[in-house]
Amino acid sequence: MPCSGCILIFMHLILPLLASLLFVCGLIVIKRAGAAGVSSVTTMFCTNVAAAVAFSFLWFLGGEAIRWDLWWQPFIIAKLFVFGLGFTFLAIERGDVSLATPIFGVKVVFVAMLLTATGEQQLPWQVWLAAALATLGIGLIQWTGKGHRHHVIFTVGLALAAAGCYATFDVLVQGWAPAWGAGRFLPVVYWIVGFAALFLLPWVDFQPCKKKRHVAGLLLAGSLLIAMQAICIVVAVGVFGDAARVNVVYALRGLWGVVLAWLVARKWGGAEAEHSRETMLFRVAGATVLTAAVILAIVAG
Repeated sequence: MPCSGCILIFMHLILPLLASLLFVCGLIVIKRAGAAGVSSVTTMFCTNVAAAVAFSFLWFLGGEAIRWDLWWQPFIIAKLFVFGLGFTFLAIERGDVSLATPIFGVKVVFVAMLLTATGEQQLPWQVWLAAALATLGIGLIQWTGKGHRHHVIFTVGLALAAAGCYATFDVLVQGWAPAWGAGRFLPVVYWIVGFAALFLLPWVDFQPCKKKRHVAGLLLAGSLLIAMQAICIVVAVGVFGDAARVNVVYALRGLWGVVLAWLVARKWGGAEAEHSRETMLFRVAGATVLTAAVILAIVAG
C-alpha cells in the first residue's frame, strides 16, 4: 500500500535527517566552547559519558541474552566510536565547522564500499550514483573554504579519518546488532565507551567552565546534542539496517554545516561570516547536488 510505504520511508529516514541537524548544532556549540578554552579531551569525556547514559535507555527495547562469547564485538565498535569522535573534535578544533562537516559526508562512499567488499548486500546502481553525487556536493561545498593551507589539509585528513571510523562502525553495527538485539547490543557498546572515558580524567580540565558559567552551558549542550545525534543514527542502522541509504540522508549535515555555521558566525562572529559571494555560490551548488543524492537514494529504496 502506498500509505504504508510512505510511513516506512518516514520511519527509516527521519532519524538520520534529525541526526544530521543535531550533529551540526552540537559541533557549532562545541566549537564555541573550545574558543572559550574548553579542550577537546574535556569535551570528549563529557560526550562519551552523556552517550553512555543516553544509550542505557535503549535497554528497554529488549533483545537476546547478553552474548558473553561475543564480547569482542561491542568492544571493537566502542573503540571505533571513541576514535571517530576524537578525530571529529580535533578536526573542529583545528578548522572551521563549515569546512570539516561536509567532508565527514565522505562516509557515504566508505559505507557503500565496505558493504560491497564484505558481501553484506548488493547495492543498486542508484545508491552508488547517490553516493557519487553526495561526494560531488561535498567537494563543491568545501572547495573554496578559507584558512591557512596546512590547517585545511590537516582538517581534511582528520575529517576523513573520522569518516572512515564511523563508516566501519555503521557496517559492523548493521552486521552484528541483530544477533544481540538493538536493546542489548547498543547499551553494551556505549557502556564500554563510558568506561573508556574514565581514562581521560587525568587530562580533563573544567577550569574554563568554573570561570564562566555560560561556558559550562555550552559544554553540556554540545555533549548532549552529540549524544542525541548518535542515538538517532545508530538506532537507524541497528534497528532498520540499510546503512548505505541512511548515510546518504545523514550526509545532509554538510548542508546544515555550511548554512548554520554561516548564520551563527554572522550573529556572534567567526570565520564563516567572511566568506565571499563566490564561496556561497559554490556551496549552494553543492547543497543542490546533495539534495538530489538524497532524493535518488529514497527513490531507489
